[in-house]
Parts: sequence; C-alpha cells; structure tokens
Amino acid sequence: MKTTTCITLCCVMAATQFSHAAETSLTDSEIKAILRERIEVAKKGIGMVVGLVDERGTRVVSYGRFERGSGRDVDGNSVFEIGSATKVFTTVLLQDMVERGKMKLDDPVAKYLPKSVHIPTRGAKEVTLLDLATHTSALPRMPDNFKPKDPHNPYADFTVAQLYACLSGCTLKRDIGAKYEYSNLGMGLLGHVLALKAGKSYEALVVEQICRPLKMDNTRIKLDAKLKARLAPGHTETLEPQANWDLPTLAGAGALRSTINDLLRFLSANLGLTKSSLTPTLRKSHAIRFRGAAPDLDIALGWHVAHKFGSDIIWHNGQTGGYHSFIGFDPNKRRGVVILSNSANSIDDIALHLLESQYKLADFKPAKEHKVAKIDYKLYDAYAGRYELAPNVFFTIRRDGDRLMAQLTGQTSLEIFPESDTEFFYKAVDAQLTFVKNAKGEVTALILHQNGQHPAAVKVK
Repeated sequence: MKTTTCITLCCVMAATQFSHAAETSLTDSEIKAILRERIEVAKKGIGMVVGLVDERGTRVVSYGRFERGSGRDVDGNSVFEIGSATKVFTTVLLQDMVERGKMKLDDPVAKYLPKSVHIPTRGAKEVTLLDLATHTSALPRMPDNFKPKDPHNPYADFTVAQLYACLSGCTLKRDIGAKYEYSNLGMGLLGHVLALKAGKSYEALVVEQICRPLKMDNTRIKLDAKLKARLAPGHTETLEPQANWDLPTLAGAGALRSTINDLLRFLSANLGLTKSSLTPTLRKSHAIRFRGAAPDLDIALGWHVAHKFGSDIIWHNGQTGGYHSFIGFDPNKRRGVVILSNSANSIDDIALHLLESQYKLADFKPAKEHKVAKIDYKLYDAYAGRYELAPNVFFTIRRDGDRLMAQLTGQTSLEIFPESDTEFFYKAVDAQLTFVKNAKGEVTALILHQNGQHPAAVKVK
C-alpha cells in the first residue's frame, strides 16, 4: 500500500523464538547501530525491529520506541501494520484453494463474482485469478472511484458496491497478462473473491488457513484488547502521529497487522526450517509465474523475485500511512529477514543489505531547509495538468487560487510550496518537485526528488 503522504511507490525495487542466532555477517550490535543511525541521525524512524532466521535459528534486534518521548521500546512482540506484505498471505490462500481443488489459477475472476458485476475483458481474454496474483490483470493500480472522505484513513469508506461499480465501469488499456503493473485494486479483488468462495471473511480465512497452522496468534486485522495494547502507533514520513488504516473491502491488498515473532514463523515455514503441513503450499507460491517484470525482477504468486549479485531474493514490502514493512528470504542460502517500522519511511535497503551485503544502505544526507519564495501565483496555470510517473500512476497538478496542489493517483491532494519559479517542496513529506520546460518555455515534465531518487513524470495533458 501507499501512504496518503508518501510519494514513493511500494514494491518497485530501486537499483533484510528459536534459541540460536541466525547467520549474517553483521552482529547484533552492528545491526542496532544501523537502526540507531536511521532513527537518531537520519531522522527516518521512531521504532524499528529486525528479525533474522536461518538454519541455526532466529534472532531479533530492535531500536527505538512506540512514540517520541515515550519510554516504551519496540520489540519482537510489538504489533505493526504490515501493509502490502499482506498480499503474499492472499496469494498463499489462493494456492491453498488450488491444492484443495476449490479453484484453478486460470479460472476467470468473473466466475466467483455476482452475475451483476461485469469484469472488463480485452479481445477474447478474461482476467484470471493468476492475472490478479501476478499483477498482470491490466486493472489500474487503484479504483478510479476511490475518493476517501478521510485522507488519514483512506480505504475505510471504500465499499463493496464501489468495488463492483469500479470493475463494471473499467476499460482495460492494455492486454491482459502482457505486462506487470502493480495493482492494489487487483490484489484487493483477489482477497475478496477468495473470501466469497470460502463463505467467510478474509481475516477468518487467513487465521484458519495460515495463522493457526503456524501458531501466528498475533497476526490479525481486528485487534483484541491485548493486541491493541501492543500496537506501536504509526507515524508519517515526517514522524508526525498517523491514524491507523482500515481496509474492509480491499483487505487482501494490505489490511494485516503482525509482529516480528509471528512473521519469523511465517518465514521459517517458507524456508522449510520448521516442520509445517503448510510448507509445500508456501513453496509452490514461490514459483515464478511472470518473467521480466523489470530488470532483474520476476514475479511469483504475489512475491517479487530479485536476481542480483548472484542471489535470488524472494520479497515483498508494505507501507501504510504510518508504517513500513519488509519480508524477504534467500531460498538458496535458506536465510530470511523481516523488518517492521512504525513510520512510513522505507527500510527496504536495510533488509536487502542484511540478505545480501552488496545491496547498499541508503545514504541520507542532512535535510535541506526549504524556504517559501514569493512568486506570481498566475504562473501556476502553466504547471496544471497530468504527469505520468508510471503506468496508471499520475501526478495531477492544479491551481487552487494562490495555492498549487499536487495529487498522486490514489492519494490525497497536498499543497506544494515554491522555492523558485520551477522548484517546489512539500511540507507534509520530505519530497520536492521540479517542473521542466522546453526551449519554448512550455512545461513538459516534472521530476520527483525523494529518498535519493529522481524519477521523471511526463506531462500528458
């Protein structure tokens, strides 16, 4: 999931209570030093917990607190939102349904929806369950009727009726199964049809088929009083308090909450390090189903498979309004890493570095101080329009009186402030935009500056 204030895109890799210690080249003290620097120096977190597992067992390293000024430290039993890491639970449920003969991967999605819902087709092809599980359905990243009343809890009021209306009114812009395009809509739909087929809620299905067999008693959507007491409050990228997210309709895309200790059990079962009847199903979900999603990247059932530095890393990350997560493992080295953070800032680089040291840690420079410049707000009219950042992901820029507003697909509209005629910055998040002009002075693109990356978005209208 994406936060409403974070401008980066999740799941696009730019280019970591058994008794013994899991193997890694870094000691606990060295890992804690990385976490300390990220939190205390780079100011990119409040609390972070790392879990590592391999053939020698597991270990947990943590640093930071529930909240700024709090004396309560995060640990392996602290509860966090895991966002899009939920998606691999959804695809494991799909594989389980297939093995029990309840579904087939090539079944049309329409087979499991009410007759009144019209799933879009293209040519003679229908969207299948496999297309949803591999992000190749050609459905957009977010529903086109996604208009949250509360930007701090944006999915809470998105209803099943709205989901069906979105699907029935959707036109596919490219061939089904031809291209990887990450879709919260698609994976949320998959979770929905799995629940319909099972005749129970998505959460009940996860608990029954995954959590109970693996003794993951702290992985839930709805938290009881004991779990709520261990829920680390979320924080935005700028470390301001952030409300928790609820995803009643698109639960399969990112609704789960969990702990490091629970997710270590999940990783251990995926690696076959602990005996579980679920391990064969988990391993089948690792099989590559779509190749060439991006350079050095293939797609399994929900999982992303990175091929780099001589390693194959199977992973998924997650992000909500106040949290970031990463689950990943190297099946050849039989080593896994999970990291949970109660801020929306990415921790992917730490996780990847712990899995394969040739993945470099992000280099965070001291934040630049941004000052608002006085410019003629009538210049804003030239910047208004839509800019394509990625397939089906657009920046919409509009003038609102003397303010310039920027909105990324699926997120709330935020004001951006001028530093010059072409340089703008957000106050709600550490990100900046540069508008690019051609020789005629026409605005043709914008560049996003965030977390050391500078992707361009071309103006399309």
